[in-house]
Amino acid sequence: MNRRNVLSGAVKAGSALTIGAAPFAAPHRAQAATTISFVSWGGSYGDFVKEFWIKPFTAETGISVEYVDGPDLAKVKAQVTSNNVLWDVFDAGGPAAYAGAKEGLWESVDPKLIDPARFVRKRPPFAVPTAIYTGGIAYDPSRTKYPASDFGQFWDITNFPGRRALRSLAEQTLEPALLADGVAPGELYPLDVKRAFTALDRIKPHTKKWFAATAEGVKLIQTNEVDYTITFANRVRAAKESGVSIDFSFGQCFSETQYFTVVRGSPRKEAAMLFLEFVTRPEQQVLIGNKLGAIPVTKGAEQQLNQQARRWLPDPNNPKNVLINDEYWADHFVELDKRFKEWILT
Repeated sequence: MNRRNVLSGAVKAGSALTIGAAPFAAPHRAQAATTISFVSWGGSYGDFVKEFWIKPFTAETGISVEYVDGPDLAKVKAQVTSNNVLWDVFDAGGPAAYAGAKEGLWESVDPKLIDPARFVRKRPPFAVPTAIYTGGIAYDPSRTKYPASDFGQFWDITNFPGRRALRSLAEQTLEPALLADGVAPGELYPLDVKRAFTALDRIKPHTKKWFAATAEGVKLIQTNEVDYTITFANRVRAAKESGVSIDFSFGQCFSETQYFTVVRGSPRKEAAMLFLEFVTRPEQQVLIGNKLGAIPVTKGAEQQLNQQARRWLPDPNNPKNVLINDEYWADHFVELDKRFKEWILT
């Protein structure tokens, strides 16, 4: 499955569902006294979720949602193994979602409540996809007149000087490192881990900040702490439209599918599942596409995106782009996450 398949699959599926026509009846307000916790990533994305997903969900169902910043898979595992589950819905990138499934951290999603046929791509049994996000290079055009446009140039300190910041997340850093080192997108997996860390050794002296919170990718540019970050297009779009001097290169991108999961053992499982059903309705997927510039995952939603949103989508015909392989990370997330965090500290 490559990036072109994702978009073309959505287009072909467009006639299969009319926006607003949900295959299931809306849930009743039977859970009015229930509050679920939702751990997610904050920033402009968090603002969207609170305003356009949580508020209308609560209005429809009576279920309130407590928003918690900072998803952490290790904390989920601790909650599950201690039988003290505090988080109900977990917002996970594909690598973390699949790795958590391998460790038995998620509840199965009821196909009677959320029809697998609702989605453009096959839905895993333990999660629902919520959007596809585009990662790439961000910079301030007022400071950087001739910016790096792909990961090879991002790594090229001589010809593209400037302070760098990179994620402290292995699953959003090893792939750019290998692409920068000349690995062809179609030959990326399985990852050549030794080669990736060798490439990271070269960029490490020029990396001024390793950041975990997604919102920092924009903030570090805005506050002039660095000249380049690798972050997500939707975050850059929100900042740019609010007046921040920032831009994003679509010269080379990686796309990552985001998932919502329900933590195994959640005492509020039923209410949490209703939230998953709500956010994956076609009309909610149109909203995240139009408001954030993310790629919808529900059939028919992408055809309803406005022109402004389409300008923030990657070119499906660009051979330099890649789609993160969730299945690979399911088998390697824990070991590579540990190795990467240790490498940063050395």
